[in-house]
Amino acid sequence: MRSIVADSQAMHEFGMQLAARLRTGDLVVLTGPLGAGKTTLTRGLGEGLHVRGAVTSPTFVLARTHPSTVDGASLVHVDAYRLSGAMELDDLDIDFAHSIVVVEWGRGMLDGITDSWLDIEIERPTGASTADVAADADLDADEPRTVTITAHGPRWSPDAWPNVP
Repeated sequence: MRSIVADSQAMHEFGMQLAARLRTGDLVVLTGPLGAGKTTLTRGLGEGLHVRGAVTSPTFVLARTHPSTVDGASLVHVDAYRLSGAMELDDLDIDFAHSIVVVEWGRGMLDGITDSWLDIEIERPTGASTADVAADADLDADEPRTVTITAHGPRWSPDAWPNVP
């Protein structure tokens, strides 16, 4: 499934809508260049899942766990940019079975971890610049992004995923 997301607010709202479809044990892999909107989408997921704590990029800690405030699943937000593969991701000791896990930069690192996940690729316009920008909010410029969702495994059969927002 492919769609255009108009701006950063729409990306946040997309995350909130996606949160309504997720359940404990789900894995979402986000791919896209710096400033594409991966963390903005994850902030929307966090709001939609009613988790505690500000959802920020986990670049320097690799993984952050945001417990639910409504007795739901925790959101585990992972930045796999500096990891070399599935073994290092597994070494983080993430509770995949009892959480909803979002992995930025995680494409290709799922061997042996799960058989079902959503792969979400976010493309920003060609020529958009990230030079000399200090804050990730500035990288999420209000310009359209192309979002492509690819479902993998039995959890995301066509019957389980009828109408993507």
